[in-house]
Amino acid sequence: MGTTTPPRTLAEALRARGDESLAGLLRARPDLLNPVPNDITQLATRAGTRASVVRALEHLDRFALQTAEALAVAPDPAPYDTLLSLLTGDGLDDGEQRDDVGAAITAALPGALATLREQALVWGEDDRLRLVRTARELLAPSPQHPSPTGLGPTVAEATAGMSPGRLQEILAATGLPATHDPVSAVAALSALFTDRTGMAELLDTAPVEALSVLDRLVWGPPYGEVTPNPTPPVKWLRDRGLLLPVSTRTVVLPREAALHLRAGRAHRVPEPVPPAVAAAAERDPQAVDRAAAGQAFMALSTIEELLKLWDGGGPTILRAGGLSVRELKRAAAALDVTEPVAAFWIELAYGAGLLASDGETDERYAPTPASDEWLDLSAEDRWTHLATAWLAATRTPGLVGGQDAKGRALSALGPELDRSAAPDVRRRVLALFAELPPGTAPEAETLLRRLRWERPLRGSAPTAEGTDLRSRLALWTLNEAELLGITGRGALAAHTRALLDEGEDTAAALLSPLLPEPLDHVLLQADLTAVAPGPLERPLADMLSVLADVESKGGATVYRFTPGSVRRALDAGQAASDLHAFLAAHSRTPVPQPLSYLIDDVARRHGHLRIGAASAYVRCDDEAALNEILADRRSTGLRLRRLAPTVLAAQADPGSLLEALRDMGYAPAAESAEGDVLITRAGARRTPPRTPPAPVPEGPPTPDDTLLGAAVRAIRAGDTAATVARKEPTEGATGSAAPSGTLPRTTPAETLATVQAAAMTGSTVWIGYVNADGAASQRVIAPVRVEGGFVTAYDHTADEVRTYPLHRITGVAELAEEGEG
Repeated sequence: MGTTTPPRTLAEALRARGDESLAGLLRARPDLLNPVPNDITQLATRAGTRASVVRALEHLDRFALQTAEALAVAPDPAPYDTLLSLLTGDGLDDGEQRDDVGAAITAALPGALATLREQALVWGEDDRLRLVRTARELLAPSPQHPSPTGLGPTVAEATAGMSPGRLQEILAATGLPATHDPVSAVAALSALFTDRTGMAELLDTAPVEALSVLDRLVWGPPYGEVTPNPTPPVKWLRDRGLLLPVSTRTVVLPREAALHLRAGRAHRVPEPVPPAVAAAAERDPQAVDRAAAGQAFMALSTIEELLKLWDGGGPTILRAGGLSVRELKRAAAALDVTEPVAAFWIELAYGAGLLASDGETDERYAPTPASDEWLDLSAEDRWTHLATAWLAATRTPGLVGGQDAKGRALSALGPELDRSAAPDVRRRVLALFAELPPGTAPEAETLLRRLRWERPLRGSAPTAEGTDLRSRLALWTLNEAELLGITGRGALAAHTRALLDEGEDTAAALLSPLLPEPLDHVLLQADLTAVAPGPLERPLADMLSVLADVESKGGATVYRFTPGSVRRALDAGQAASDLHAFLAAHSRTPVPQPLSYLIDDVARRHGHLRIGAASAYVRCDDEAALNEILADRRSTGLRLRRLAPTVLAAQADPGSLLEALRDMGYAPAAESAEGDVLITRAGARRTPPRTPPAPVPEGPPTPDDTLLGAAVRAIRAGDTAATVARKEPTEGATGSAAPSGTLPRTTPAETLATVQAAAMTGSTVWIGYVNADGAASQRVIAPVRVEGGFVTAYDHTADEVRTYPLHRITGVAELAEEGEG
């Protein structure tokens, strides 16, 4: 009495946990919830499956993983002191000062063990620590999969199957007394290798070359190849059991000998403390915020420009999906950025739901209706929309231009760009930024080192570029965060801290004062240019982008008026008088005379030629103009012929004819079949309503507290039904309570009598039940009412009131009182 029996299995250890501890396990390993286990035994079984254990190991930090690796090479079960010794060493290092590391390991080990226990990878009390068998198999050494610690098998494992005669030879060579019992021989050899004094004496007699061989094997891999006639140093080691045969050509350094050479340490460099993220530079926080806000404004301008670029229908979609290399280059040139940066902006607009495919037969990318709603938002709200979409996106534009596993090129907007780890890496990188003082820019290498410590197994396989995936994602995050205005001058901006901690509204409120106010005017100049000294209001910017071409960007944007740009405005339905009035209303300087002449001149010639569908025709009241076109060599490809003095017919379609004559310097206008001028307005092409691409989850989502509470109650109730003590049947009863794990069997009369009695007394009973699909289950119920062939009861297994047909109950048994059985 008063003592607790140590758990004998993982299921017993889980059963002894409290509800909060079980909820912590399910929160850390959400894959165990799909579906909700029936009871604790099923939960323990699922927690020990290979796929689930691998997923759990991938979420461990470096020291928790090192602790699990040490347990994998420790005796099973292992006392706490043995585990601590494997991590700190035996304290007999030759002149090495490891006191600080040992103290750090001693302080960190309880936390690492708590993590392993919480995730059901380790169970048992401190005097009998057990690593889950599947984890031991994954982390234990073998010739095909060497241990992460670099240790080989034990002497007992390496000598399994060795002849007694060979064991006697090894004992004789090491000076140990002979024994004819193989078990005693193995034990004696193991004892020698774990004896510091005995091993030191043995190694003092070793040739120098033999010690060099041991130095190459001691930290792993512990396996080496030998020839049929080994060299004297190798033969000396093999004769004394310091190298044991694995096959005819392979030998291994046994674990006990390696641990002696390592001074008892399982790892060369234990890492109990996460590496600190060093500061690369410290800057004025206000300067950081201003720089980030400036870049945020540039991000908004770039996305708006991209939407305008594809406003009338963007590039076609490749058969395999995505954007062609040529179209990506074209977009990069139009945005005046490099191709990788253009891929980032395109993917960002796509991820934010601003771009999508139109779904037509000739499928193209185009702005979505949501893009118009986005453009109507304030600048700060537009930025928070983009930043939130970027944080959650699994699409990874940094992969564009690379190759997939089959050697196929990865294209922008293609189907193979999702990486489920991307959102976690982005948020973790920004969280590490946020741990530094405001205005501090972290050193990239130390940040990567910290990320690798936190998830040493996750995405750690080197890529063709020589860097693991998480490191590449982190480097891309640093670049993308600077482009988007998440960071400024390498440090985290205040509005980003607010976005991460408090939400979009607070972030927008902090960003708003830092963004320039939109202007309602430009400065017209005599050289046919207009200077916008800041961002323009949207109606002004939209009209000016049609009437003029952007010549340069920066703090001020320079627009240039050309005959082509003025013609573009006239094609959009504007009259010359409208253009004069627009410029006069929005210019702080007088409208220059050359610009007025340019508008009038282009307007006078605009529509002088008319293009319609014959295949195509040109008509003009001025016969001399048509004669000039026919005489022009550039019109040869159009195959023009005169149908009437004022009409030319062409073999080209109207669109091609229109563009060709414009390239020749004319200002033709398209007309309809009725002879009306066709007006081309900007922004006419939109996709049907589209939802943004859903992020690809990395695994099961983390359950909320409500789901966790319900799952724990269901597991507890199911465990009660499976393990509850039942009363033995009374003498003379025809039915019987079945053994644990099988359904009880009683006659219908006994079943009815028992549940009626339970309803009257308010007691709980155990039943076997077969549903309409024939599935059998055990349930613990508290009957409330029995009538009409049905029993209404509170079902502890389902944690709700249910009604059961009596004819589907296979049997019933009373629960034993506490202390019975």
